[in-house]
Amino acid sequence: MKKLIVVLLCIFLLAGCTETLNEEKVSVTAGHEMRVHFIDVGQGDSIFIESPNGKTLLVDGGVKGAGQNVVSYLKELGVKKLDIVVATHPDADHIGGLIPVLNSIDIGQFYDSGKVHTSQTFEEMLTLIDTKNIPYNVPKTGDSIAFDDDINVKVLNANENATDNNDASIVLKIAYGNVSFLLTADAGVALEKEMMQDDVKATILKAGHHGSNTSSSAEFIQAVHPEVTILSYGEGNKYGHPHAEVVERLQAIGSKIYATAEAGTVIVSTDGVNYDVNSKEWSGTIASAPQTTSASVEIVSKDLIEEIVGIKNNSNEAVSLKDWQLISIEGNQVFNFPNVTLQPGKTIYVTSGSNARDGQNYLKWTKKQIWLNDGDAAQLRNAKGAIVSELD
Repeated sequence: MKKLIVVLLCIFLLAGCTETLNEEKVSVTAGHEMRVHFIDVGQGDSIFIESPNGKTLLVDGGVKGAGQNVVSYLKELGVKKLDIVVATHPDADHIGGLIPVLNSIDIGQFYDSGKVHTSQTFEEMLTLIDTKNIPYNVPKTGDSIAFDDDINVKVLNANENATDNNDASIVLKIAYGNVSFLLTADAGVALEKEMMQDDVKATILKAGHHGSNTSSSAEFIQAVHPEVTILSYGEGNKYGHPHAEVVERLQAIGSKIYATAEAGTVIVSTDGVNYDVNSKEWSGTIASAPQTTSASVEIVSKDLIEEIVGIKNNSNEAVSLKDWQLISIEGNQVFNFPNVTLQPGKTIYVTSGSNARDGQNYLKWTKKQIWLNDGDAAQLRNAKGAIVSELD
C-alpha cells in the first residue's frame, strides 16, 4: 500500500513538473512578435524588421527623396538605433533613401552587396559609412546574419562580382518559427533559377523588381508558393509595374496580394505560428505604362561600353530639346537637356563615363558610369513628360 502511494505521489509530482515546464515555455514566447514593415517609398523598396527581442533591421531605403520619410517613420516607432542595415544592391531606388538614414540614425552594422557602382548616390553612401566608422560587411551566398537568437536570417544570394546590379542583389530568407519571409530585392529570372537549388519556400514573398516580369517566373512562384505576396512599387510608375503576367502567376497559386502603391505601408505581424497583415488586399488594378507619342525625334543608337547615346531629329523642322529628359531605366538616372535645338536630320550625342565630352554634336552628362554594360534600356521624354522614344 505504501509503495502504491509513493508511486502515485511521484507520478503526480512529475505531472506537476511537466505542466510547470510547459507553462514556462509558453511564457517565453507569449506576446513576442516580429513585425515586418514594407514601407511605402513609391517606386522602390524599403523594409523594416522589428524582432521579438527588440532588435532592428532595415533593408534598403527607396530613392533619396523618400529617405526622410523613412527616417520619420522609424522615429515615430521610437527607433533610435538600427542594429543592421542592408543595402541589397547599388540601384538608386534601393540605396538613395539610406543616405538620410545614415545621417539621422545610429547604425550598428552595414551589409552591402559589394557590387561597385560609380554613381554619385553610391559614392555618397560609402563616404558616410566610412566617415561614421560604421562596421561594413559584404556577405556571401549561404551566410547567416546574426540578428536575433529567435530568428534565422539566411543569405540566398549575394554577388559582388555580378556584371549587372540586379544580379548582385542580396536576397534574404528570414524565418521566425514556422513563418518565413523571402525578400528578393531585384533578383531576375536567371538568379531565381539558381536560388531554387536552395529552399526558397516562404510564407510571405516580397516580389522581385517591384512586380516586373523580369522577375517572378512561374517556376519560382511555384517553388516559393507564398501565402502572401507584397508588391512594392509607385502608383502610375513609368514601367507599368506590376506586370499582368506576374499577378496572374500569383493569383494562380492562391497567394493574397498587397501593394504599397495602393495600401501604403504594409505591416505583417507574427508570433512564429500565426501572422496578420494590417492592410486591405490589392484591388487588382494594373498600372498602365505611359503612352509613347509618335516620334519625330528618336534614340537611334546606344553604346553601353563607350557610354554614348545618339538622338536624331527625323522631321523637317527644328526641335527644341529644352526640358527634355534622357533616362537610364535600370538606374533610374535622368539627364535634363539644356536649352539646345536639334536641327532637321541631325543627330546629337549624350555622353557619360570616363570619356564624356562636350562640344559640337556632343552633350556631357557626367564622368560617372550611367549605363550597364550588359544591357540598360534608354528612354527619351519631351518637356511634357510624354515618352517620345525608347531603345532596349
